[in-house]
Amino acid sequence: MASDTPAPRKRADAERNKLALLDAAAAAFVASGVEVAVRDIATRAGVGVGTIYRHFPTRADLIVAVYRHQVEACAEAGPALLATAPSPHAALGSWIRMFVDFLVTKHGLAGALQSDDAAFHTLHAYFLDRLLPVCAHLLDAATRSGEIAPGTEPLTLLRGVGNLCIGAENDSRYDARHMVELVIKGLRTN
Repeated sequence: MASDTPAPRKRADAERNKLALLDAAAAAFVASGVEVAVRDIATRAGVGVGTIYRHFPTRADLIVAVYRHQVEACAEAGPALLATAPSPHAALGSWIRMFVDFLVTKHGLAGALQSDDAAFHTLHAYFLDRLLPVCAHLLDAATRSGEIAPGTEPLTLLRGVGNLCIGAENDSRYDARHMVELVIKGLRTN
């Protein structure tokens, strides 16, 4: 028989530790790849190694959590940008730049996500499920405002931006962000 009492809420400091771990792990992955030593992540987060394993028993659990945390940040940013930017096109441009930052800072993550580890199999669908609606909402707002022409499909835009970012971390002569700025400008109708 299931209990009707809710599970106890995590202590605030435990939740802060978890968020600090996710941010520290993301920074460590950018700097050193996903195989960075767990003790280095713990040092960055200001916690003990045991705290990492308490929250994330395996490296795969940590990688998945970092990825999901960053996807959520990108998804949550869309509506916030639309509410605060000077125009829907400006909000869309800011969100695309954030999406690019998400993509180009995934040093070593792409390889891990394509591994045979079952923990990674659902992440691409999760990525699309969370980010496509946000992109669609921003595109719709910019279209309704007359700033962009109708007809830009969210998946096409995300894939195009993603394709512009491929290999950016391996070639210092290639500036993916500059290419994406051209796309952002090209979306404008005027």
